[in-house]
Amino acid sequence: MALARPRLGVALVALVPLAFLTLFFAWPVVAIIGLGLRARLVDTLTSADTWSLVGFTLGQAAASTVVAIVAGMPLAFLLARCKLPGRGLVQAIVLVPFVLPAVVVGLAFRGLMPDGGVWSIILANAFFNVAVVARTVSGLWASIDRRAEDAARALGATRLRAFTAVTLPALTPAIGSAAAVVFLFCSTSFGVVLILGGAEYRTLETEIYLRTVQLFDLPGAAALSILQLAAVVTALVIGAVARKRRQAALKLSGSKETARRPVGGEWFVVGAAYVVIALLLTPIVNLIGQASVEGFRALSSTGHDNSLEVTGFRAALNSMSTATDATVLALVLGVLSSIALMRLGKTAELVDVAMMLPLGVSAVTVGFGYLITLDALPGDLRTSPLLVPLAQAIVVTPLIIRILLPVLRSIDDRLRQAAGTLGASPWRVWLEVDVPLAGRSLVTAAAFGYVVALGEFGATSFLARPDAPTLPIAIGRLISRPGELNNQMAYAACTLLVVVTVAVAVLIERFRTTVEEF
Repeated sequence: MALARPRLGVALVALVPLAFLTLFFAWPVVAIIGLGLRARLVDTLTSADTWSLVGFTLGQAAASTVVAIVAGMPLAFLLARCKLPGRGLVQAIVLVPFVLPAVVVGLAFRGLMPDGGVWSIILANAFFNVAVVARTVSGLWASIDRRAEDAARALGATRLRAFTAVTLPALTPAIGSAAAVVFLFCSTSFGVVLILGGAEYRTLETEIYLRTVQLFDLPGAAALSILQLAAVVTALVIGAVARKRRQAALKLSGSKETARRPVGGEWFVVGAAYVVIALLLTPIVNLIGQASVEGFRALSSTGHDNSLEVTGFRAALNSMSTATDATVLALVLGVLSSIALMRLGKTAELVDVAMMLPLGVSAVTVGFGYLITLDALPGDLRTSPLLVPLAQAIVVTPLIIRILLPVLRSIDDRLRQAAGTLGASPWRVWLEVDVPLAGRSLVTAAAFGYVVALGEFGATSFLARPDAPTLPIAIGRLISRPGELNNQMAYAACTLLVVVTVAVAVLIERFRTTVEEF
C-alpha cells in the first residue's frame, strides 16, 4: 500500500498536463483530421497545386537546413573548442535569432531584401535556426576527446583530413539531430513565409492560413493540414531517433574540458565563426536602424487611416498580459509534467513524446483546430480573451519541459530520499530539495517561455480578436496596409520586441542554462 500511494500521486500529477493536452491540443488536431477526411481529401491529394505547395515547403526547408548547418558548424567549433574572451557574449548573440518573433525576422529581412523571393525565405529561416545547430553540435563536440584527432595529425594527416576522418563521424549524431529539428521548424515556418513570400511563394502553413482566413475554405484547409501533420510526424520520428543517437554519443564521450586557445589553421574557422556572428547581427542592426522617433511617437496612435483598432502601446500591453498568462500556465504544466516524467518509469518515454507533440505540430493547425472545436465547450471559448494564452501555453510548455527536466534528473535522488526519511512529505521534498537546486533553470525556463509567447504569431493570428491584437499581430497588420506612418510604427514595434528578446537572451546566458534542442 505504501508503494501504491507514491505511484498514485505521480499518476495524478501527470493527469493534469495530459488532460490539458487532450482538451486543447489532441481534440482540435483530431477534429481537423476528421474534417479533412470527410472533405475533398482525394481531390486535394491529386491536385498539382497541392504537390507544388508540398514541393516548395520541403525544398525551402531542406535548403534552409543546409544553410543553417554550414553557418552553425564554425560557431559550434568556437563554442566547444576555443577558450577565448567573450564566450558568454557569443552564446547570447547566437541565441537571440532563435527567440526573436517571426514577424520581426520577416520585417528585418524585408528591409535587407525588399524584393523578397525564395532566397530571402531560405536565409531568414536559416537565421532563425543557426542557434539550434551551434548549441546541439557544440554540446557533443566539447566532450569529444582531442587525442584521436591529435594522433591522426601526428601520423601525417592534414587538419582537414583529421577532421573529416575522425571528428566529423563522431559529430554525426549531433548534426543529424540538429538537422531534423531545423528541418521541422523550417517546414512549419509561418510568419517568415507570409511576410517575405507574399502571394507568389506559399507553403502548406501559409496556404492553410489563407484558405481559412481569406477564402473561408475550411474543408480544403483541413485536407492540407493532414498532409502537413504527416510530414511533421515523420520529422518527429526521425528527430527522436537522431536525438537518441546523440544522447548515446554524449554518454560514451567524456566530460573533460577540451577548449583551448586556437592554433594554426583553427584561426580560419574562428574567423568564419565571427563572420557568421556579424551576418546574424546585420538584419537586427538594420531593423533597429530603420526605427525612428516618429515611429515610436506613432505607437500612441492607431496608425494611418486607423489601420489598427487599438493603439500600438495598447497592443504591446496586450502582448505582455497574454504572454504572462501563458507563461504562468505553461510553468505549472511544465513543472507537473517534469515531476511526473521523473517518476513514471517505463511509461515516461511515451508521456514525454505526447508532451513534445505540440512542438512539432504547426501552431497554425492548432489555432485552426480551436476555431472548429471550442464552441462545443461551455461559454464558447472562441470568443474568450483566455483563448490566446491557452494556445500560447500549448507552444511554450514543451520548451519548459525540455529545459527543466534534464536538470531535475541530474539531482542526486539520495537527497530526496534523505529528506523523505526525515519525515518530509513529497511536496516538502520538492520545495526543500528540487526548487533550490533547479531554481536557476526554472527562472531560465520562465524567461525563455515568456519571450516565445510574446512573439508567437501562428496560432495567435487565428485567435486574436481585432480589438485586442498582440504586438506581433499589430505589426503584421501595419505592414500589410499602405502608409509611411504604418511602416514607421511597425519598425518601432519590432525594435521594442528586439530589446525584450535580447534582454531575455542575456538573462538565459547569465544563468548558464543550456538551451540546445527541442
